[in-house]
Amino acid sequence: MSHPMPPESVWDYPRPPRVEPTAHLIEVYIQGVCLARTQNAYRVLETSHPPVYYLPPEDIQMQYLRLNPRRSFCEWKGYAHYYDVQMGNQVIREVAWGYAQPTADFRVIQNHLAFYAQKCDRCLVAGEVVTPQPGEFYGGWITKNLVGPFKGQPGSWGW
Repeated sequence: MSHPMPPESVWDYPRPPRVEPTAHLIEVYIQGVCLARTQNAYRVLETSHPPVYYLPPEDIQMQYLRLNPRRSFCEWKGYAHYYDVQMGNQVIREVAWGYAQPTADFRVIQNHLAFYAQKCDRCLVAGEVVTPQPGEFYGGWITKNLVGPFKGQPGSWGW
């Protein structure tokens, strides 16, 4: 277990967002399989959002991931592509996303993947099971040290 994480208000995070390395152990589990485990992740911090963790592909069991045709555009990071997870005959759609050619400010997360916690059995930061950011679009991970309110909660679309 890591040291407790200090309190952070998501309202102190910048806009445009900032990317920074984190040494916390990040874990992703689906159907009892540890799909990803790393201490070499980056987190993206943006005003009103819980952090989004981007994991390096060498620390992800990529054999379970299949590129999905969906694309989206982020004004800060560029074009995202999405991945499904396939385990046996089961396919879980759009579990993860990443940027093959991110903008210059986000080059460090090139080919790293972020996971939607709500589509995984559990995701952990420093041994703590996270709560998914509310809403289907956002992929932030909420830990006990974070202070909201968080974008994605009912009534927050226009923030």
